[in-house]
Amino acid sequence: MIGKILIVDDVSTNRIVFKVKLATAGYNTLMAGDGATCLRLAQSDLPDLVLLDLNLPDMSGIEVLVRLKQNPLTRRIPVVMFSSEHDPSQRLAALQAGAADFLGRPIDDETLLARLRGLLRARQVVGGFSSHEGELGLFGMAEAATAFEVPGHVALVFNRTEAALRLRKQLANHTSDRLTVLAYEDLYADQSANGAPDVYLIDADIDAPGGGLRVMSDLLSRNTSRNAAFCIFNQSGPSPVPAMAFDLGAGDLVDSGVNAAEIAVRLHALVQRKREADRLRASVQDGLRLAMIDPLTGLHNRRYGIAQLNAIASRARQDNTEFAVMVVDLDRFKTVNDRWGHAAGDAVLVEVASRLSVNLRASDLLARIGGEEFLIALPATNRDAASIVAKRLCEAAESSPVVLEDGTRISVTISIGMTIGGGDDPETRGHGVAEIVDQADRALMKSKSSGRNMVTILHRAA
Repeated sequence: MIGKILIVDDVSTNRIVFKVKLATAGYNTLMAGDGATCLRLAQSDLPDLVLLDLNLPDMSGIEVLVRLKQNPLTRRIPVVMFSSEHDPSQRLAALQAGAADFLGRPIDDETLLARLRGLLRARQVVGGFSSHEGELGLFGMAEAATAFEVPGHVALVFNRTEAALRLRKQLANHTSDRLTVLAYEDLYADQSANGAPDVYLIDADIDAPGGGLRVMSDLLSRNTSRNAAFCIFNQSGPSPVPAMAFDLGAGDLVDSGVNAAEIAVRLHALVQRKREADRLRASVQDGLRLAMIDPLTGLHNRRYGIAQLNAIASRARQDNTEFAVMVVDLDRFKTVNDRWGHAAGDAVLVEVASRLSVNLRASDLLARIGGEEFLIALPATNRDAASIVAKRLCEAAESSPVVLEDGTRISVTISIGMTIGGGDDPETRGHGVAEIVDQADRALMKSKSSGRNMVTILHRAA
């Protein structure tokens, strides 16, 4: 995994040691010896992660962290702080300020690298998109922070219910997130009644030593919990659990000696990270949907329509079946726009799209491919059946006038050009999609020139 990591330490020897370890693991590195240089490099080079010492010569590491989180360009870059000082209050302050983790020296190399791998993976939250706001802005997906934050849902999964209940009582004094105790035997039951947890805090040794990692892996493979965040509660002291946990997908790990206030902060940070990933995932899905949908009619657009038509043609070749392709055009649509205005024209388009849609099967393709032009494809449909559908569409379009908000009634008719693809006919079987659409378009022109409000069928390309 290639990543760019900014190392911030006032001791040059420490920086070099970090650089060698990270370079050996395949990372690119930048180095800074003070807070000001860190802030400058973070903004200019936008590293994927910052390793930040708590004590710097010009300002504290926490002050640097706060300023990184205040800058829109750098606030989403994960920051891992480290220190030789083992002061719980400093660690808590760093986590509250937005640090992704706080590691005490000496730092175990295997755990450090696993932690970095996990954090860098988390940045690729959806389909390889980075979470930098600047990059998302290119897609129109950057979102402002919400003014009101709904409490998160954290599930405590422990071997012993009494241990989970005791921890829940301790955490309740430090968080507004909802805490539920989930018995191991109920872990895979339907959680929809209480809402699926945002975060699972799982005992590392549930059911067996290291069993919590297996439970986490299992939950990550299930649709209902694969987007949740996970924190492993490690009670066995030094062990391979931390490195394994991060590599298997844990977002964080806490030891049994950590106080409840810090655990609460870490869990809430996971809630926020999970929800940020949810928002980004939803934004990407919305963006993809909008890339396929005509915003006026809600139908598929030309790009998606042609892609789906290719798929229909491919399936027809495999199954040796026929399929019908129609190009539909509103008659005298320019007159509607000229007489009643473009808003009226839009209303007509929306209504006609609806009438076409309700008269087609769910498996049929309907797309808007031009101003007043639609593409229809009927899979596994022969000429006779397609002719019946085409006539029904013409009748549906003219069945009643389109009524505008002011009561104006506009009569509408459509013309249709149709052709048949696939099947055994060598004249049509070898035709590509572009040729088939062109053939249907020429049939449409014949409908237009022959009086409109009719269906014309062409059987082969001229």
